[in-house]
Amino acid sequence: MNYKRFFKYKPKFTVCVVFVVILQTVSCTDYLNVVPENVAVIEDAFSTRDNAERFLNTLYGYLPPLSSINNPALSAGDEIVVNDNVSRDWPGRAISRGGQSVVSPRLGYWGSGSVQNLFVALRDCNIFLENIDLPFDLQELEKTRWIAEAKFLKAYYHFYLMRMYGPMPIIDENIEVSDGIDAVRVSRASVDDVTEHIIQLLDEAILDLPLVIENVGLELGRITAPVAAGLKARVLATVASPLFNGNSDYSGFLNAEGEQLINSTFDISKWERAEQACKEAIEMAESAGHQLYMFDESGTWSDIGRVKLSIRGSMAERWNDEIIWGASGRSITGGFQSWAQAKINPALTAESRETTQSYWSPSLNVAEMFYSENGVPIEEDVNYDYSNRYDVMAADATQESNISSGFETAILNMNREPRFYASLGFDGGLWLGHGQKNDDSPLVVYGKAGERAGRLDNNRWSLSGYWAKKMVHYESVQNAPNAGWNARSYPFPVIRLADLYLLYAECLNEVGKTTEAYTWIDIVRARAGLDGVVNSWANASSNPSKPTTQNGFREIVQQERLIELIFEGQRFWDLRRWKRASEFLNQDILAWNVEGKTTQDYYNVIVVGKFRFLSRDYLWPISENDIVANDKLIQNPGW
Repeated sequence: MNYKRFFKYKPKFTVCVVFVVILQTVSCTDYLNVVPENVAVIEDAFSTRDNAERFLNTLYGYLPPLSSINNPALSAGDEIVVNDNVSRDWPGRAISRGGQSVVSPRLGYWGSGSVQNLFVALRDCNIFLENIDLPFDLQELEKTRWIAEAKFLKAYYHFYLMRMYGPMPIIDENIEVSDGIDAVRVSRASVDDVTEHIIQLLDEAILDLPLVIENVGLELGRITAPVAAGLKARVLATVASPLFNGNSDYSGFLNAEGEQLINSTFDISKWERAEQACKEAIEMAESAGHQLYMFDESGTWSDIGRVKLSIRGSMAERWNDEIIWGASGRSITGGFQSWAQAKINPALTAESRETTQSYWSPSLNVAEMFYSENGVPIEEDVNYDYSNRYDVMAADATQESNISSGFETAILNMNREPRFYASLGFDGGLWLGHGQKNDDSPLVVYGKAGERAGRLDNNRWSLSGYWAKKMVHYESVQNAPNAGWNARSYPFPVIRLADLYLLYAECLNEVGKTTEAYTWIDIVRARAGLDGVVNSWANASSNPSKPTTQNGFREIVQQERLIELIFEGQRFWDLRRWKRASEFLNQDILAWNVEGKTTQDYYNVIVVGKFRFLSRDYLWPISENDIVANDKLIQNPGW
């Protein structure tokens, strides 16, 4: 063994452990668990190309879970509610009800008690970058690409922490042992400084990442240049948004050195920079072949059926052309899809029905968010019976593509846009796919108490009377009469093209280019079977000029994002960056009375809980243990 080389790199590892201990994270033993099997020193971890690749894989392994209750964007927001018999002890449920804790923060990613300590991920990114020159058999082109991937992951982990916690220490390189104990007691850098560090890493990575994945059999989910460009656009739009751009609520938020951590002066140039980044990301994605997904499978499908399956498939069709970054290894499997699947197979038995959990429930509040069939909010549509939306009516022939003929259901479920029917299952609603190859005789949801999809046991039932249909691949089937699932899994969509189109429209509006923004929002609406915003509002809205003003269009594009990206983990972060979480997350949780066995009893709006959100909840608390361990760490305001 070359002991000089060993001792050259050993101090960096040792001091890094000191830093991690001060942040109350992992031990030396924990670190050794992430290097290749039977490798105890960094020299061996980078002795060959294969060992280095294993180390690179550990960097990907730190990506936070997405299709999991440990993803706060799914379980701690207001899109999904789950009955208490199942979710009573879920940390996300506690957060959404105002139960975050500074003593032991729930669903945290910083230090003590975290789901996954991303400072460990940053440490290992630095170790990789410092040692990737060591393997004797690593080709230069491959090394260049791996460095770019590590830089991207380093940028992403900084962004993930910044989005949750705001200002944070920049972990640019690991600390030498000779620097002393004070060196590991680091201060928090401002959001603006962290952003610059992230963007520098992404700009460097973009130059050396491939435009497309060539070896799709082995490398789907690996980072490409369009992924990095898309993340750059998301980062810059986040820091341009009201939470971090001109937020006077944080005017007294200073680090240990007295430096302002979140700029309280609004800066339009941040939106201009985000606009340019969105433009570049879209151009790069389209040059790589990304385009909005359009359903084009075999079978006898009606035009409206294809529209609805295009909407579902934009999320659930595996590796479709719209997915810019799909989280490989973070798939939405049959198990997770069963949470969102209503029990609709007519051949279900008492035994086979238990294979579907069916408790992943969008609230009635979310159901009201979708547009009318005229492409405007239901409370604005002059043709929509908004005041009587909770009344019951029998579905007539005009509803036959969405609701079982003659079925009595709420007016709220009628005359809605295609994304409502593609995204939500509900009592009396039609469910395309599930073994059917056309929409001539689709399966029907029967959701009242005692019925096939209704409450029949203590756990497997929808709290609200709605199901997250969009999360279920149209070919996934709950088998009957034999128990089991035949599911089509798919990667969780982290970035897709419609997201970038809407983000670009938002940025264009913020810099005063509202008319240019119409093009990008209208592309997304067209795929959803809707007319453009100007025509839709002129023809159906009580506020026909709304799209022509910056404030009006801002409201429109925000609602468009909430609808289009439903169940994809974007709403949670969008509401925060817009500083609108207090508006949405302090409401009663509304539901149909799912204990009702008759139409009269079922269609009553009841309150099943209350979302609670305080101004301090815009940023996660840092654990008190970490604050005590590092006297230079300043706690987030309100905690």
